Amino acid sequence: MVRVVILWAAGLGAAAQFSKFGLFLPELEQIYPDAGLALGLIVSIVSLIGALFGLVAGALAIQLGLRRLLLMGLTLGAIVSMLQYGDLSLEFLLLSRITEGLSHLAIVVSAPTLIAMHSTTEYRSAAMTLWSTFVGVTFALTGWLGIALVNSQGLSALFLFHGLFMSTIALLVLATIPDDTSEHRVIAGDARIRILSNLITRHKQAWTSPTIAAPAAGWLFYTLTFVALLTLLPALMAAEDRAFTASALPLASLATSLTLGVLLLRRLSAVQVLGVGFIAAILFAMALPAFPTEPLLCIALFAALGLVQGASFGAVPQLNKTSEDQALANGALAQAGNIGNLVGTPLLLSVAIAGGVSAMSALIVLCYLLAIAAHAFLAYRRRQAM
Repeated sequence: MVRVVILWAAGLGAAAQFSKFGLFLPELEQIYPDAGLALGLIVSIVSLIGALFGLVAGALAIQLGLRRLLLMGLTLGAIVSMLQYGDLSLEFLLLSRITEGLSHLAIVVSAPTLIAMHSTTEYRSAAMTLWSTFVGVTFALTGWLGIALVNSQGLSALFLFHGLFMSTIALLVLATIPDDTSEHRVIAGDARIRILSNLITRHKQAWTSPTIAAPAAGWLFYTLTFVALLTLLPALMAAEDRAFTASALPLASLATSLTLGVLLLRRLSAVQVLGVGFIAAILFAMALPAFPTEPLLCIALFAALGLVQGASFGAVPQLNKTSEDQALANGALAQAGNIGNLVGTPLLLSVAIAGGVSAMSALIVLCYLLAIAAHAFLAYRRRQAM
């Protein structure tokens, strides 16, 4: 249990690589008044790295060992945050964010795979559900504690704290997580070389596999909407409900994931729980045009998405039995999630501007129907392969 919590804390550090910038755009604008569009790039460029190289990180996990890759990600992240503590020019800040994207990928591919390895079968689904909360918890903590720190000490103090946090977690991983390198060395040397030398083939193998690709297939459509809805739905509310809605949405997702999601995963497969979550989300999304300013409806939608959140990560060890396949599945998950985060907000925003809430609702429903269809198709392929 201690190892799972430490690995989850590594995820908090990875998520903070987004929240320490994403929640402080006004402060960044004061520091870099001539940044213009580059201000948004400071936040999004980390997602771009994940979208391009998600499966590369999965392949590296097989080559280097999961613990070693995690330590490299944590150490690199700590160094970058310490550098950001200084007064970097805009160009060097962007370069640091590209480097931070590599650190982020290393963590989010290796840590959940290690959690699956160090969890008993009975509690593995609960452990993976805990992992799935790392983004929401981090944004909540950054909003609660980080804003107070920045208001009193400035933005650079947050970077320093993050660097110290990443360093501490790296030391805890070094002390508590056993070395798994020997397990990966049982792979033939020429096979390890092929993994890195033929990444196009590796991408094809992963994305055409009905087990490796399945968690990422649904996750792509989930992430197309999740961050976008966090941004767009509060803007639909009456002025007095906006702050409440903005804070309640991620909390509703976390609450459902950690309660109902854990209970369902004890009785149903992860893919079945995904289906329940997407179907419930479709029903709530269809009601949005009729009640666009109702906070409780939006909260219910995010509560349904909480089931998708936990079950997506739970599906990785359920469908993929070896740590190698799990690493590739987590790499595909990271790649799909970053593509969704990159595309989702501008896509939903443009649809909402052109067609209003009804058009946005229709696109959300389409995304979730496609997610269900993708999982159904991949489940059919798994049955055919048996």
